[in-house]
Amino acid sequence: MRTLNLGILAHVDAGKTSLTERLLHAAGVIDEPGRVDQGNTQTDSLALERQRGITIKSAVVSFAVGGTTVNLIDTPGHPDFIAEVERVLSVLDGAVLVVSAVEGVQPQTRVLMRTLRRLGIPTLIFINKIDRRGADPGRVLGDLAEKLSPAVVSMGSAPGHGTAEASFTPFGDEPGFAGRLLDVLVEHNEALLAAYVHDEGSVSYARLRAELAAQTGQARAHPVFSGSAITGAGVDALIAGIEELLPAAGGDPEGPLSGTVFKVERGPAGEKIAYVRMFSGTIRTRDRLSFAREGEHGQAREGKVTAIGVFDGGTAEPRPEVGAGRIARLWGLADVRIGDTIGLPRKTEVQGHFAPPTLETVVSPLRPGDRGALHLALAQLAEQDPLIALRQDDVRQEVSVSLYGEVQKEVIQATLLDDYGIDVTFRETTTICVERPVGTGTAVELIGKDPNPFLATVGLRVERGPRDSGVEFRREVELGSLPYAFMRTIEETVHETLREGLHGWQVVDCVVTLTHTGYYARQSHMGGGFDKSMSSTAGDFRNLTPLVLMSALAQAGTTVEEPIHGFRIDLPPDTAGQVLPVLARLGGMPRAQFPGLLAGDIPSAGVHALEQQLPGLTRGEGVLECDFLGHRPVRGPAPDRPRTDHNPLNRKEYLLRVVRRV
Repeated sequence: MRTLNLGILAHVDAGKTSLTERLLHAAGVIDEPGRVDQGNTQTDSLALERQRGITIKSAVVSFAVGGTTVNLIDTPGHPDFIAEVERVLSVLDGAVLVVSAVEGVQPQTRVLMRTLRRLGIPTLIFINKIDRRGADPGRVLGDLAEKLSPAVVSMGSAPGHGTAEASFTPFGDEPGFAGRLLDVLVEHNEALLAAYVHDEGSVSYARLRAELAAQTGQARAHPVFSGSAITGAGVDALIAGIEELLPAAGGDPEGPLSGTVFKVERGPAGEKIAYVRMFSGTIRTRDRLSFAREGEHGQAREGKVTAIGVFDGGTAEPRPEVGAGRIARLWGLADVRIGDTIGLPRKTEVQGHFAPPTLETVVSPLRPGDRGALHLALAQLAEQDPLIALRQDDVRQEVSVSLYGEVQKEVIQATLLDDYGIDVTFRETTTICVERPVGTGTAVELIGKDPNPFLATVGLRVERGPRDSGVEFRREVELGSLPYAFMRTIEETVHETLREGLHGWQVVDCVVTLTHTGYYARQSHMGGGFDKSMSSTAGDFRNLTPLVLMSALAQAGTTVEEPIHGFRIDLPPDTAGQVLPVLARLGGMPRAQFPGLLAGDIPSAGVHALEQQLPGLTRGEGVLECDFLGHRPVRGPAPDRPRTDHNPLNRKEYLLRVVRRV
């Protein structure tokens, strides 16, 4: 039986979760489809999801269609939870993009479709809610072709749309449909065009359907179905399309082990459960696995699998093994994290599909005695969403988290109260900046020479690296000149130290080169044991490296850059005069202006305010679409972020904290 790992994606409120329920019902997994507004759906299992009526966490369910086992992953639609969608994309064989027949293509719809096309994920489109008043599948189909992809193919008509009797009638072997199929398919198949010309305008319908399946599998064509998740109209046709047009999972169960962890949750007893998509090989109970994240420094982590649940027939069934192509829940991997690769990494792995979180806020417990419990709770939440990115400030006894938006902040607050009994408050949300070196700096401290109090020699050179290259660590010293453990300690400490640059922001796009090393070998007193005071230890290198690195960075200098979004505003032409002054106040820079359209870029700090003010400025008709563009230098004085380390920029303060002496 073949397997298909299918994602359901959409702008918020387009009806993804309702469609998931209808698919499960049609497949016989559930007796009655649940409703989001009644809080009884299979995938929105969190109490908070049911209270708010939105999907917050991705969820996996399974059903059979003919000879295919479909593992269906329901994803959040709200932009604040785009990180959940990002993790799911890496494990999909195909996707269904849901669009409302009333609201049509919305900003998040564009973001999702652009990403699906860029990653080459085969995608069907389902125009939902054709039974609602104001539904117009024909208009939405035109918007799909104009705004998402010209290679969309309507697979049927929707008689009675806009009424409760709306239905979906699939097209068959009829000249009009065959002609439209041919127009789309010949764009990527010259042989099909040649056959059409050679056969005097005749190409068999069977060949057209086979070519449609082939081009859909290559993400070149996007069949469009219409229907209603609430009434079930059009869902049978969509299910048939899923089985016929989307490719099955590949992979060799006997091949080398390769899998990706895309979700982590806690069980009833607090145990960690990892959701893994298998691309190759087989995992069996009691196997010992190694796992690591791309770009992670240090040794891979390990764990022993104590139980396996493979998704089949609606739920995860206990199984002794899981092979290539399947999705499973694994128990026993205590140190596993989201994004970990199990076994060999995929050669086609693509990271960073969406914007990183650009906001940050300090979380404080209302009861001071909850500080320890708050940090533990946030650490567990960060296991499930690594982009929360905890930042512990031991100096001020504060914890800050990264965010996408205000809704995510509200969800974190409610989760801490409901699940952990911790009532918290947030400080004002601030923007997360980065620092980039602007020049080259070098520094070295030699063992046994003042003012170096450590039994280590470290020399470093800091240079600017290519944009979006991260932090690269290089060596100009011979590998044998220093024990490997000390060399690794220096590299790990470099990456840790660069989390806070000269202004307190993370340093990116730089090259750090190790230029000098030296150490004292293990020594002992006459007739005695090992003497730490006469021998170099990893701690000497861990404590000295920040001093040398920050000295070199200060010599190189850095520039602080803020996150920037590109914006596009569709609005009534007569309201542009009201919008432009607001854009200017928020730091926005229009780059293009036409009747009914404004486009340009704006600091991320102003996006939320623009979203709030736009309806009032445009009589509720303005539509804002934003894309993360990257970072650009801050205008005016560079903002500083309070440091959470021992401040190696201040040698006296640093040494007092680290070694209790100057």
